[in-house]
Amino acid sequence: MKRLVIISLFIILFISFIVVWNHSYQTGLEEAYIPIERNDPSSIIPSETGVFKRSEHALDYSNMPIDETHSRTLKEYYKNRAYPGAPPSIPHPTDELNLGGNKCLKCHENGGYTEKYEAYAPVTPHPEMTNCRQCHVAQNTETLFVQTRYENVEAPLTGVNNALLGSPPVIPHQIQMRENCLACHAGPSAPKEIRVTHPERINCRQCHVPKNGETTEIGIFKR
Repeated sequence: MKRLVIISLFIILFISFIVVWNHSYQTGLEEAYIPIERNDPSSIIPSETGVFKRSEHALDYSNMPIDETHSRTLKEYYKNRAYPGAPPSIPHPTDELNLGGNKCLKCHENGGYTEKYEAYAPVTPHPEMTNCRQCHVAQNTETLFVQTRYENVEAPLTGVNNALLGSPPVIPHQIQMRENCLACHAGPSAPKEIRVTHPERINCRQCHVPKNGETTEIGIFKR
């Protein structure tokens, strides 16, 4: 009986050893990692991949002659917005029953000249979002419906956003929904004042960084 107890105890200890050793071995196979605490309160969601969405057109933009006769100005660019940073309104007639899906993208996915409006269609920076009317509304009037006490928001100035003289200008606006830099800053539909001179350098965020620490709730930087 004593011998049986000793053998049983040995078997139990041996099995326990195997279980502990196997757990230790499996733990040793786990890769090391560095825990990161994300306490950034910023609501800006920069996307590095967004700047490459139109990279296939970069060389086309670089070699494309600029049609000065039909080029937009920055004033015209902001005219269709309730405030700088707001979604632009739709400045042309629309078929209310035939919008959504790829209807808007026929002109605004890659741009191009339209004879009907004698202008180049602006390129959307987020063609994957096809429910356009969720944010963009038709422009029915250029005046206020009622008087308000809202303060006018001034647009970021161009040419004064350099950290140092001669350094690349910083990005003076929020990046969320506008990660695709070339959509607004390259091609014939880009406003003259913010049209980039080197669209072939598609990694824009390599030199141009957001102006951190001064964002407001609507994504416009204080001055």
